[in-house]
Amino acid sequence: MLCLTLTGSTLEENRALVERNRQWIALAELRLDHLLPDEQKIASSFPSTVDLPVMLTMRRKIDGGMCSLPEKQRLQLLYEAAKGDFTYVDIEDDVKKSDLKFKDPLFEQKVDLENMLRTRGIRIVRSYHNFECVPADLFGRIYKLAAKGDIPKVAVTPGNMMDVITLFRVQQELSSLTEKIVIGMGPYGVCTRILYKKCGSLLSFCSDSQAAPGHLSAQSMSELYRSDKLDARTHIYGIIGNPVSHTSSPLIHNPGFEAIRYNAVYVPFLVDSVRAFFRLAEMLQIHGFSVTVPHKRSVQPYLGRITREVKQIGSCNTVVRIQNMWKGINTDYYGFLAPIDELIAQGEIRTALVIGAGGASRAVVWALHNHGVKVTILNRSLEHARTLANETMSAYDTLDNAHLYSETVDLVVQTTNVGMGDLEGQDPCPSLQFSGKEIVYELVYKPEETVFLKRAKGAGCTVIGGKQMLMEQGKLQFEAFTGYHYPHWVTVAL
Repeated sequence: MLCLTLTGSTLEENRALVERNRQWIALAELRLDHLLPDEQKIASSFPSTVDLPVMLTMRRKIDGGMCSLPEKQRLQLLYEAAKGDFTYVDIEDDVKKSDLKFKDPLFEQKVDLENMLRTRGIRIVRSYHNFECVPADLFGRIYKLAAKGDIPKVAVTPGNMMDVITLFRVQQELSSLTEKIVIGMGPYGVCTRILYKKCGSLLSFCSDSQAAPGHLSAQSMSELYRSDKLDARTHIYGIIGNPVSHTSSPLIHNPGFEAIRYNAVYVPFLVDSVRAFFRLAEMLQIHGFSVTVPHKRSVQPYLGRITREVKQIGSCNTVVRIQNMWKGINTDYYGFLAPIDELIAQGEIRTALVIGAGGASRAVVWALHNHGVKVTILNRSLEHARTLANETMSAYDTLDNAHLYSETVDLVVQTTNVGMGDLEGQDPCPSLQFSGKEIVYELVYKPEETVFLKRAKGAGCTVIGGKQMLMEQGKLQFEAFTGYHYPHWVTVAL
């Protein structure tokens, strides 16, 4: 199930949120702590106004919520609201039983909230939140939370791949608990939210407002990742990197899988340790994955086979499982060439200037060198430029001397990350001038048109953006993953 966390300040706002997301969700969580005080008083009416089950939650600030009221007052509000027709009520693990007894004018003695809920058939979710780590006693905590027959919920914060492995182990270690909610928060936890069923989790939360660290939208969870439709036969693919949240690759592969009716999902994995990821890949039986910065070299010791391009370039961007071993491929090489190979064949590109000497640059320089193009590499670190230049018999220079190469080449390729992310709006090579006759090719794909490309376009140059290479190399990855050509009828919204 996908559960939409409702963070509106009024019940009407929350009804609108349910309506807007209804096609993708099976459950909603009403967050009392986000409601205005007057709205909290009438919250018990909410379940009867929407056409799906509702979970009631009144979250404290220490647990990631908005409520800073004294505990007795907070729980009193929870008790009053719980008189409504809710399907689940969330109660934190450290709330004392004595604090759940309330005076009610309708009864002669104190009412026990837990007993009242169970009598009415409302399930209690017993929750534990940790925004710092995954505790060493996680499995024991889950058992303890489930001891009274309630649904245990743990929302913890993995800080590395080993923590992620621990969350995915919950299912095999606690398979006897058929109902549990397991959530990895933050950037490392995104893969656990998408693959929540692999953690043995009953549901996964989503929201329009990132109500918790790592929340995705209901539409993304259901339409892009099909999280609620994945089953034991689903083939898992993904992309590993650090960072990886910016990737557009899921927008290529997941629609492609769906178009050919291939039961598969493509998931982003934030990876700090390649070694730990290969362990997770075995555990989840991952069938293949893309590799981005900074792991294009560090994956290679774990590969049983590599292609000629990977051996030559020293960079691997695609890994597939074949015959019980991992095979490394480089689709950047051919993906880069796709938009310009005819121009090279026709002799319109004979000389090139490549800005940068990192992992992406290696595929570019080798591809150009192998097709007879004379290359000059410009880089801030002269040593890195020299190493790549010596391997490919290219010329090299420092980026400070870029002005010396103005209007001297047929092709300029910008391979650095300057112009995207935190560096958006910056020009990687402001001193390089264009005559208007050059072809200017940049690997950055977000934003679609950088300062560098705008400047080249303004000078009259033919420009090629990074989306073309991203799409071309993605199509080659898709073929390596599935054995099928990428469906031409799919529109990819990069």
